[in-house]
Amino acid sequence: MKIVVTGAAGFIGSHLCQFLLEKGKHEVVGIDAFVRDELKIIGSKNMEAFLAHPRFHFISKDMLHIEWSEILKDADIVYHLAGIPGVRSSWGQDFRKYADTNILATQQLLEACSNSGIKKFIFASTSSVYGETTGRVSEDTRTAPLSPYGVSKLTGEHLCRVYWKNNGVPIVILRFFTVYGPRQRSDMAFHRFIKQMIANEPITLIGDGTQSRDFTYISDCIEATAAVVNKPALIGETINIGGKERSSIINVIRDLENLTGKKADIDCIGSMRGEPMHTWADISKAARLLEYKPKVSLTEGLAEELAYFKKYYT
Repeated sequence: MKIVVTGAAGFIGSHLCQFLLEKGKHEVVGIDAFVRDELKIIGSKNMEAFLAHPRFHFISKDMLHIEWSEILKDADIVYHLAGIPGVRSSWGQDFRKYADTNILATQQLLEACSNSGIKKFIFASTSSVYGETTGRVSEDTRTAPLSPYGVSKLTGEHLCRVYWKNNGVPIVILRFFTVYGPRQRSDMAFHRFIKQMIANEPITLIGDGTQSRDFTYISDCIEATAAVVNKPALIGETINIGGKERSSIINVIRDLENLTGKKADIDCIGSMRGEPMHTWADISKAARLLEYKPKVSLTEGLAEELAYFKKYYT
């Protein structure tokens, strides 16, 4: 099976490529232009474990300037994970990057897939499309993003549905809830907290710490994402991918104190903007359609991420 993965050098994309290569006999084509500042710095580090794999082919090119016909030739599956992430940096003039990458590039890829024989187009979306909610959130909950980033991802979802209904592109939408673990982006809270604690620096906390998230460990996220390949009757579905447990940010800091044996010095640096106070995924649909059952507890996942970044930063 030939599988195309956009955003292959990123956090989730690199883990997905590695999983597909290790667990199957797939040919994987990874695409990434390192358009994010962080990826420009770390380059192909996230792909070190599989970059030389004989069934992996890497293309470093901006999606806006790709000739898709050759790449999609004989492709069975497209995972569209590429995009500019992050709520806080999506305001002001920076939104142009989000519009180009999350909206325009998505439309161009969907257009190209209209003329291909792919069996599934899997679009990586986000819990940010829901906005402020209470209780467990199911996929039919009204969407009301609080940030330009959320708007850009919801627009990507709408484009997927338009191309499914009108052009027959076989889309599946996955909404990820706060994925964490090794290779996590440096702007995300866990990575930042761990880096600061390793360096014996104050933890920079946005908000008061009472905000809670449904945290999804990377291996659970990848198992659910990879399961889409072989599951029938998914075309047109939107599916939440959440974690084993949720927690407040302040409790995460307490867990890191226990894991590191250090007392965190917390520096509150401002209020949240464009982010909900709480997220909580109803994953019953994922359980039914993907046989998804997250396995990794928050403490276990934090310990794995801590061990990874200890090697990374020391």
